[in-house]
Amino acid sequence: MTVPESPVGAHRVLEPAGVLPQAAQRLDTDPALWPGEVRVRVDRLNLDAASAHQLRRAADGDPDAVRQQVLGIVRSRGKMHNPVTGSGGMLLGTVEEVGPQSPLGLRVGQRVATLVSLTLTPLALGDGLERWDGRGEQVPTSGHAILFSRSIAAVVPDDLPEETVLAVMDVCGAPALVDRVVRDRLGRGLRADVAVLGAAGKSGALSLAAARAAGAGRLVGLVPVEEEATRLRASGLADDVVLADATDPLAAAEAVRGALDGHGADVTVVCVDVPGCEHGAVLATDDGGTVVFFSMATSFSAAALGAEGLAADVTMLVGNGYTPGHAELALTLYRDSAGVQQLLGARMGA
Repeated sequence: MTVPESPVGAHRVLEPAGVLPQAAQRLDTDPALWPGEVRVRVDRLNLDAASAHQLRRAADGDPDAVRQQVLGIVRSRGKMHNPVTGSGGMLLGTVEEVGPQSPLGLRVGQRVATLVSLTLTPLALGDGLERWDGRGEQVPTSGHAILFSRSIAAVVPDDLPEETVLAVMDVCGAPALVDRVVRDRLGRGLRADVAVLGAAGKSGALSLAAARAAGAGRLVGLVPVEEEATRLRASGLADDVVLADATDPLAAAEAVRGALDGHGADVTVVCVDVPGCEHGAVLATDDGGTVVFFSMATSFSAAALGAEGLAADVTMLVGNGYTPGHAELALTLYRDSAGVQQLLGARMGA
């Protein structure tokens, strides 16, 4: 330990020098703690949807190849940081040791879910992922992770299954940001019709529930296939369910605007885990509206240059995964919404 400890984890960066852990190529996973750190005994990862989709596609659906990809990334980088999508996920585990100067308030033995990305969390796996089928986003495993002084973790509540808690907390930034945007519009006396692209997934379902709870107007859920449309209609989360490919900008915009009697959404939330949804989201949004990109497949340049080329006067927000109180809000929405429980249960195979 020849460099001073950094609250944001810069002391764990092995290469290149001068960057923070998220931008690092490789992190130090030494289990010996610095004074402000916490070590977690990891037993489950949750890959973010964009990363999981890309890994399956790159492996042609071969689960063994998917497992080897994940193992290779973690071994080479000291973190789960997909080099293609730039994303990772989060983890669940038990607090194993707490440094004497840690400000996180965690105690040994607590079950916690991390609310910071695996792309900046030192992670070492001690197994070959033999218990994972290589298909789902949740990955049973064994290993350890390091939390920094500025890391965020939530104690797992005991009234819900841990797999459910992990699934909800994985996307808890989305409903919190939607809640904030909708309440801000309503507070200024503006209309707040909301469209969610990718509405039948975890973040999509919770975003719809958050918009409803915040007092939004009409809620439009866009999905790509009839199977998802049927589930979304049955959940009751959306007022209108429309079928379109979110990567087809003209079709997506036409579907949303058709459901809203010709005008665009005031708030459009992108929860689709594949690239190419930026232009459709912009076209589906009225001037003066807001587009929330809550997908790790989003391209900043495509969004910015696309909006410019369309002469679209929209505010574009990148969901950074953190809003104060986001975990508590997401779990409350899950507990209070039968529709969210229904959609997430179907997604998790419950």
